Amino acid sequence: MDGHVQHDGFGRDINYLRIAVTDKCNFRCIYCMPADGVAPRAHDELLSAEEIARFVRLVAGEGIRRVRLTGGEPLVSRRIIPLIRDIRAIPQIEDISLTTNGALLPKLAPQLKDAGLNRVNISLDTLDPTLFGKITRLGRLEQTMAGIDAALAWGFEPVKVNCVVVRRLNQDVAALARLTLDRPIHLRFIEYMPIGDDHTSSHCAVDPHAPTLNPELWDASDTVPSDELRARINAGAIATGLGELEPLDINDAPAGAGPARYWHFPGAAGTVGFISAMSNHFCVNCNRLRLTADGNVRPCLFSDAEYSVRDALRRGDDMQVLSIWRDAVAHKPQEHAIIEGTQRFMSQIGG
Repeated sequence: MDGHVQHDGFGRDINYLRIAVTDKCNFRCIYCMPADGVAPRAHDELLSAEEIARFVRLVAGEGIRRVRLTGGEPLVSRRIIPLIRDIRAIPQIEDISLTTNGALLPKLAPQLKDAGLNRVNISLDTLDPTLFGKITRLGRLEQTMAGIDAALAWGFEPVKVNCVVVRRLNQDVAALARLTLDRPIHLRFIEYMPIGDDHTSSHCAVDPHAPTLNPELWDASDTVPSDELRARINAGAIATGLGELEPLDINDAPAGAGPARYWHFPGAAGTVGFISAMSNHFCVNCNRLRLTADGNVRPCLFSDAEYSVRDALRRGDDMQVLSIWRDAVAHKPQEHAIIEGTQRFMSQIGG
């Protein structure tokens, strides 16, 4: 199969696949997974690296050109390096990226580069060490900062840093944005999305004086719209003598810009992006599907509709795999509904 562009029912080119390599993580970020982690899965419930690579080879013939490896935390998986190597060998795949908390990047960056990984997105929600510990539960700020250093040192391009903004956390977004002044990183602020089990992380009253940080007490009121974020960052920049953020021409946006809209401080080495999943849907340009660690194709992050390819992969029935994939693409919704909560946590979906 030499590959062709596949369109969904609304004419969108489907060329991007996000793969959850594992649902395990060495952090326990409060908007992503429960404090005790996700329930352990039997080994045979999860796709093997060989099964994932074979699935990518099949859908590359359907027009997939870009792959992002996610988790959980993909770097805790021992199979991540051989998996990247196998995907890199697929001729149609033009770009391989990975989302990580950065803690293991200082150790693994050279192997990832050698295997063929193009670029990384690193999660960083605050520069306050105490708040960082509360958000991640198990992580330390210096681990993620060392991961950013390693990504830059080993020449991953571009290096994107993702910050999920939650109103009650009161993060210093202006300080985060200033990281782009002297370093070629692309800081993206992501509106909090109410993803998680609908019995635990939605439909619950929000207590503004809650003494602990946990998703069971959050709902969509904790989303900070991107326009509000940008105004807050500009106010902080003016207070410190910087100019306001200026919009970046789309041709100057970093590779794999996706749904982000980019700005920059005058003369800055990096950029500041905003992903407005809640306040300004980008569904009209959505070009991606997701593959969960247990072998389900998910057409939309905000919909619980999934299409299992695991059994067909294990039978070696390539035509059935492709039939299921095409069905999932055909049922990709025009846009996501306004919801609070999904049946899976973000760590199980593969953000």
